[in-house]
Amino acid sequence: MCRLILSVYEDDLENPQWAPAGGYGMNPRWVVHRKTYEDTHGHAPTYLLYVDHQHSDVVVAVRGMNMAKESDYALLLDNKLGQRRFDGGYVHNGLLKAAEWVFDVECDVLRDLLERNPVHNRERLGGIDRKRIRCFAMAPARCMSLNLAVRYADIINAVVLQDDFLPRTDIPLEDIFKSLFWCLIDTCIPESAMLRDPRRLYAPGRLYHIVERKPFRCGRYPPVVRTAVPVDGRFEHVILSCNATSDHAIIWIEREGQRALDVSLINITCL
Repeated sequence: MCRLILSVYEDDLENPQWAPAGGYGMNPRWVVHRKTYEDTHGHAPTYLLYVDHQHSDVVVAVRGMNMAKESDYALLLDNKLGQRRFDGGYVHNGLLKAAEWVFDVECDVLRDLLERNPVHNRERLGGIDRKRIRCFAMAPARCMSLNLAVRYADIINAVVLQDDFLPRTDIPLEDIFKSLFWCLIDTCIPESAMLRDPRRLYAPGRLYHIVERKPFRCGRYPPVVRTAVPVDGRFEHVILSCNATSDHAIIWIEREGQRALDVSLINITCL
């Protein structure tokens, strides 16, 4: 999934410039279309639609926010505590608007793809069997309240690498990066009161935390993946390490994710 997302960054998939080791694992001829910033007009980041015939998947792959783009920056900051209610909880206002825009634009195309590549139990798109829907959020921002994060943990898989700052950064901020330098401001608010607030946003779904460095030790170790559903108190504080921003890079998530998979396969073989 990391490789599919990374492919969105390429201008020409027939002649890729930034492919990871082993390539993107996709057939460029199966790309339905790719939308650039010129196509989205700032309503959403660049994305592509892809039919993975090998795995029988219809994929919407969206690139991460480009902080050099004023529209992406504004989208991420478009939120206030409790501003947007959704499905009995709270969600990030700007990110929901971007998702709604993509869905409105691509709804007819997706429905046509599903008709030609059948999925059982569907009516429009809202009627697809829940078991057939999967979402993978790489290095996600906090975007939904705790009750929603738990409710959708069977569908949404959030992947976080080591000290990545963004999943630990509460979103109602004037400037997202201030939290890296002013995290002590949180101590002005009693933690118990902060965690009880139902409007507070969390990283979405089931969390997969890739850990490949140990405190007070140098170098990288064989990565270990820890998984859990969201609970109060997890990922509440920014870690001020030299890797807090580099761990947010999807290219590193792809590399360490592959290493973690390789280690798991070796362990299974040994068993």
